Amino acid sequence: MPSRRTVLAATAGVAASLAISGTAHASDKKLRSLISRMTLEEKVGQLFVMRVYGHSATAPDQTDVDANLKEIGVRTAAEMIARYRVGGIIYFTWAHNTRDPHQIADLSNGIQQASLRQPRGLPVLVSTDQEHGIVCRVGEPATLFPGAMAIGAGGARKDARTLGRIAGQELRAIGIRQNYSPVADVNVNPANPVIGVRSFGSEAGSVAGLVAAEVAGYQGAGVAATAKHFPGHGDTAVDSHYGFPVITHSRELWEKLDAVPFRAAIHAGIDSIMTAHIQFPALDDSGDPATLSHPILTGILRGELGYDGVVVTDSLGMEGVRTKYGDDRVPVLALKAGVDQLLNPPSLDIAWNAVLKAVRDGELTEARLDESILRILRLKARLGLFEEPYVSHGGVTRTVGTPAHLAEADRIAERTTTLLVNEKRLLPLNRRTHRKLLVAGADPASPSGTTGPPTGVLATALTELGFTATALPTGTAPSAATVAQAVAAAQDADAVIVGTYNITAAQKTLVEQLVATGRPVVAVAIRNPYDVAQLPAVPAYLAAYSWTDVELRAAARVIAGKAAPRGRLPVPVQRADDPAKVLYPVGYGLSYGR
Repeated sequence: MPSRRTVLAATAGVAASLAISGTAHASDKKLRSLISRMTLEEKVGQLFVMRVYGHSATAPDQTDVDANLKEIGVRTAAEMIARYRVGGIIYFTWAHNTRDPHQIADLSNGIQQASLRQPRGLPVLVSTDQEHGIVCRVGEPATLFPGAMAIGAGGARKDARTLGRIAGQELRAIGIRQNYSPVADVNVNPANPVIGVRSFGSEAGSVAGLVAAEVAGYQGAGVAATAKHFPGHGDTAVDSHYGFPVITHSRELWEKLDAVPFRAAIHAGIDSIMTAHIQFPALDDSGDPATLSHPILTGILRGELGYDGVVVTDSLGMEGVRTKYGDDRVPVLALKAGVDQLLNPPSLDIAWNAVLKAVRDGELTEARLDESILRILRLKARLGLFEEPYVSHGGVTRTVGTPAHLAEADRIAERTTTLLVNEKRLLPLNRRTHRKLLVAGADPASPSGTTGPPTGVLATALTELGFTATALPTGTAPSAATVAQAVAAAQDADAVIVGTYNITAAQKTLVEQLVATGRPVVAVAIRNPYDVAQLPAVPAYLAAYSWTDVELRAAARVIAGKAAPRGRLPVPVQRADDPAKVLYPVGYGLSYGR
């Protein structure tokens, strides 16, 4: 980590030239002066937010050097900054950026130092996707909270604000100043393959309140929140990572449903909004994705909704934005549509040079670039990056994963677990009559930085609560032999806990055969709560909304009677035999009677 003397030397020129304090708009004159001294190449670079492999800005492992050379044509983050002068860098677990909080802090400091040492060097806006729940890039020992749909089941705006405040404090301590959260999509399609439990729910007003609360928490902690995915990704049956979804909502329905949380985010002062790679014919009938749509981004978002903050694309490597145009056209069209930050293009060299060429050829004006750069620099100023671009190990130790933060995450999780079925008051389980438990079921790859697999986490938690629990992971698609093994193991148990994950035919067979043993069966939906409709014979069913440790531990406490089930469905569950009819409505949830 750089010394204070090095820090002061690196930042003195920029900080002195800006002396930014108070509102960012009050400093526009100074920011415009700064922009006027930038070369065209520096301006182009400022628009990009790019991935880079490695745990260190200057000395990554050789495998990460090789990956950087292959994908970016540089060896390190520092080399990428020197060549392209990027304004932002995004952290990913798979890019080996997030090993542990102290390492992340060192990486962030190395990135800032590399950028500030350049001629006319500017601080870098470091970002990540830390939604909590099933999408997290920074894992334990950082504090991990329940995901959005679980928070929706808890229904408390106070909890959403607390999540944002604590998570924001921890992100800021490790040098991450922009978080691509919260998800503002209203999930009205149970078959949505990409949003689902990442959404707070299906009711626009409830989602809007929780979005605004989380934004206030993050931004109060000094981290830019990002509402996504505009104009609304909640009613798709296609994953925009792999295809090109089409939203068939009318303009009137969009106003009543999809737009509501984004309006709330803007009213709350949201720092950035992320675009969606979706077609929305009622808003723009050109066939272009919203990311490349001038009518949607400039006409509606800027014009009608009055938003003047930073607009960032979803990843430009996703198929939804690459279907219609080549990788050289996408960044240019995005800027023409009204975007400010170009996130993670497949080839930085192609994208960077395409924007440079578009300006030199007159397709884009330098003034258009200046508009976006001004918004980006305003944000950097508001976040304090010009005065304090660096973080300290002491700050990491004092802030990240503290006992108080972890306890708050557990308290919030306890308010989210939803009891959907409880025949003959099977739950809570009695340790005297149901001491020996078998914990079977799905074991998807654990979300970043949590312990996993879920069967093991549940078994450990239940054992700590006084049961004798044995884990038997059976997978998301158990074979006949695996089902038979679980059925045999159930014979020696007093009760069976089984996790379902976006239930498949094989999982359904497993659960039905476990029920047929006559042993009491408690099913836990560890992702989508819709699973319950497929298993009418299960005597007890809980929705946990995710398979992260914090949510599974909360479910275990509910099963053991150490906590009451207080969650209420934030989405409706339709009948399996007649999806037009609702089996469990929004707001449904059982309690433990006396």
